[in-house]
Amino acid sequence: MTTSPAGTSRGVRRISLNASGIPLSALLCVPRGGAPRATVVAVHGAGMNAGYFDGQALPDLSLLTLGARLGFTVLSVDRPGYGQSAGPLPEGQALAEQAATLAAALRDYRARFPTGAGLFLLAHSFGGKVALLTAADHAAPDLLGVEVSGCGHRYAPDALSREGAARGGRRSWGPLGLYPPSTFTTGGSIVAPVPSREQADILRWPKLFRGVAARVRVPVRFTFAEHETWWRHDAEALTELRSRLTAAPRLCVDRQPGAGHNISLGYAARSYHLRCLGFFEDCLLTGPAQPIVSAGPVTVSPRS
Repeated sequence: MTTSPAGTSRGVRRISLNASGIPLSALLCVPRGGAPRATVVAVHGAGMNAGYFDGQALPDLSLLTLGARLGFTVLSVDRPGYGQSAGPLPEGQALAEQAATLAAALRDYRARFPTGAGLFLLAHSFGGKVALLTAADHAAPDLLGVEVSGCGHRYAPDALSREGAARGGRRSWGPLGLYPPSTFTTGGSIVAPVPSREQADILRWPKLFRGVAARVRVPVRFTFAEHETWWRHDAEALTELRSRLTAAPRLCVDRQPGAGHNISLGYAARSYHLRCLGFFEDCLLTGPAQPIVSAGPVTVSPRS
């Protein structure tokens, strides 16, 4: 029987990926008793690490264990400048470099592990930028879809005054009552410094998004927390966002009620993860190439 490392859920193990010579650490959880239906690659945000998707404050927070129970392999990767790569990359990497490095790491993963029908990217905050750029410029034939939370294309008017919060503060989390109390006493192991080269790309994203979005050719789902404070997610902003993703065969936008920016650490984590996995199930049923655009290609839950 495999023993899980300290600070992780049962069944989760640590692995290392070779991204063209750059070591990237990761957490891996595989389904029992057979090959995965598909593989979900989770990409964390700024100031966090791969443990963000293996929340320990409550038993049901972990995306890794939930996905594995439903037949998916879940791989949560430490982005360049975090975890094992923090030593060789003390300043991290710029956004475009991170996308290339993630793509290289996934090539290594495919060569060593079964992936099932293919890969999905599930990304949070700054990781969403990396995932979208990976899908735009480094998409392998088995990339089936992308889910992004905590990331839009237009910052809220006062968002950039919260840059300090991205380095570990709580101002951008939303109401703290949305998170189990132990999140703030046991969550230190998932917090990490934001590499300087990553910080430099924060301001550039709204301009970069315009070009990146048009090059994404797989189904995409955006989720905005009810109490998201970093990004605009009003009707005008969402209309503009979907107008940029002209090549995506399917586009969904949803709002997660009862959640703040760090959805996967809050009480809403299980609900959110199930919605993501449901979207991935739909992609498996229809295939990534089939255009599926409902009347009003974006589904937005009503605000409470």
